[in-house]
Amino acid sequence: MMLNNKVAIVTGAASGIGRATAKAFAREGARVVVSDISVDGSEETVRQIKSAGGEASFVKCDVSQEADVRKLVQQAVDTYGGLDFACNNAGISGEAAPTADYTLDGWNKVISINLTGVFLGMKYQIPEMLKRGGGVIVNMASILGTVGFPTAPAYVASKHGVLGLTKNAALEYAQQNIRVVGVDPAFIHTPMVDEALGDNALEQITGAHPMGRLGQPEEVAELVVWLCSDAASFITGSSFLVDGGYTAQ
Repeated sequence: MMLNNKVAIVTGAASGIGRATAKAFAREGARVVVSDISVDGSEETVRQIKSAGGEASFVKCDVSQEADVRKLVQQAVDTYGGLDFACNNAGISGEAAPTADYTLDGWNKVISINLTGVFLGMKYQIPEMLKRGGGVIVNMASILGTVGFPTAPAYVASKHGVLGLTKNAALEYAQQNIRVVGVDPAFIHTPMVDEALGDNALEQITGAHPMGRLGQPEEVAELVVWLCSDAASFITGSSFLVDGGYTAQ
């Protein structure tokens, strides 16, 4: 197991990519702190990990709230003795509208969760990793951190911001043994994507991927875990597309 006895936090772990990532961390021997605002979904993630022989616990956290994020990191440290890895995955798609019609409330909500949530995560994760002599942070961005998408200005801006923040933190802590990397999934078959697109749009989006299908959460999770392993020891400040060829067109 690549990550035996390490400690990992995964936000947005009640379903989709977050759940798959939490399970992958546990499979590789890490003790996982599952975090989300959804209690039922998170407890199901913990149950699945424990049923497979892994170790996990749940901490409810709204990543847009500094007090929640501080508590999440502190509980991880109190429960397992430190922090080695974090996957800042929590995010929302937000409302769909052209830029001029987008509401300020909608904008602020997306930015507060998708971008400020990543900033707050790193703000409290990095000091604990420094105490351990290093660590790895994986920030979940998107293909929409590299290209635009009509009617999603807040989401696109937030994910571009996540990649910029990732590069900046990587430079700041490169000599202190903390690696910070980004992962950029295309449209992955998750509850969030299903809800945001609906059946007709989902069919169109699927056809936009050269591989002719959406990605699966597990395909993203495997990259996250690999990036946290010693096999990726010279990687920091980079972002990695998991997009079935979407951005190659």
